[in-house]
Amino acid sequence: MTPSRSIKPPPQADTKQIYSVSQLNRRARQLLETHLSLLWVEGELSNLATPGSGHWYFTLKDDDAQIRCAMFRNRNRAVKFRAENGEKILVRGRVSLYENRGDYQLIVEHMEPAGLGDLQRRFELLKEKLAQEGLFNEDIKRPLPQFARHIGVITSPGGAAVKDVLQVLKRRFPAILVTIYPSPVQGKEAIQGITDALDLANEHAQCDVLILTRGGGSIEDLWAFNEESVARAIAASAIPVISAVGHETDTTIADSVADVRAPTPSAAAELASPDADELFQAIEGYADWFRQQANAAVDGARQNLRNLHLRLRHPSEILDKQGQHLDHLEIRLLKSIQLQLHGKQLEFEQVLSRYHAQAPKARLIQLSTRINYLGERLNTAIKTSLARKQDEFAAATGLLQAVSPLNTLERGYAIAQNQHQQVITHVADTGAQDQITITVLDGVLDCEVQTLHPYADNNDE
Repeated sequence: MTPSRSIKPPPQADTKQIYSVSQLNRRARQLLETHLSLLWVEGELSNLATPGSGHWYFTLKDDDAQIRCAMFRNRNRAVKFRAENGEKILVRGRVSLYENRGDYQLIVEHMEPAGLGDLQRRFELLKEKLAQEGLFNEDIKRPLPQFARHIGVITSPGGAAVKDVLQVLKRRFPAILVTIYPSPVQGKEAIQGITDALDLANEHAQCDVLILTRGGGSIEDLWAFNEESVARAIAASAIPVISAVGHETDTTIADSVADVRAPTPSAAAELASPDADELFQAIEGYADWFRQQANAAVDGARQNLRNLHLRLRHPSEILDKQGQHLDHLEIRLLKSIQLQLHGKQLEFEQVLSRYHAQAPKARLIQLSTRINYLGERLNTAIKTSLARKQDEFAAATGLLQAVSPLNTLERGYAIAQNQHQQVITHVADTGAQDQITITVLDGVLDCEVQTLHPYADNNDE
């Protein structure tokens, strides 16, 4: 039998999870940051600390509770107001935990005064909406006229802004026509007043440019220029609109929708109007230029006239010059005729000479003379050739006589030949009893060889 095996129970799972303090704080921070994202909190600012690092540390509290807050340097630079203890503020941030001390805190990304929070949110939402519709795009902005003749001003007739605009226009170009379209520029009634003024100006269609303006103020004072109806009325205007609302640091929706934004009412008036002094200077410059061009043209015409006058001649001078030219032509014509006559005469004489040379009688005389000349040359050549041949014959005869066998025979010599007509010069050329012939001066002898007597020297050889 196989031995039985003991079965051990499985190990019990350890359900106890132990955190270190750092792990616990890190886990808590992760949970807070994950489940509580960006949120808005309103409260009273207290315990504000601004160390050399540039970060802000403060407490946000209400009547029943408080929370520590941190706003880092890269964020607090965007705060547009002076933060002070005891001030009601509205912040946007995310909940977190400072792990080193385990402090629950709020990391602030945006801060504004508590009373402006709702207006600011409305401002941002409308700005984003209109931007998506393209009302802020630069390609739809209309250019301002270079020389406006009629300017419309939409503002409160009793405000300081209209006085600034009129003063600047009077100084720069008093001749410009100005129409004031009165409208409230603050409060709820300002919204309808501004849109009605824009519609009326476009209905009249008299102005070249419109200036929408008012002086500075709080965001509540300027809020009419952040309303959607005002923005759309500006965008729908057929006349270019300059927005000059508040001070240079103030920014409204109307500024973004308008064709041009001016930092102040005075700057808007300068943008809309030409400078009379500059125009006068430009006109004087053009006048000087035209005078210079006119003087240059007159001087040029005067010089051309002087040149033409110098070139102008009296008719008698022209006639004399033409007569002299005719005389020269006549002389050249006569010379040409004489040259042609002389040439034709020479050609005639040459033809006549060739004719006489080709006449039959003259031709016969020429041929007879040539025959006599050639006959004399032939006789002379025959005589010369005959004499030369006679001399050559005599020389050849003398040479032949010098080598002729007959001369040898005259001196007593004879020529022996064997039966084969070969000359016998040695004893060995014939034999005893051979028939040979011997030629002498006056005939031939037929002989028979009896005996041979060769010389001893020849035998030795």
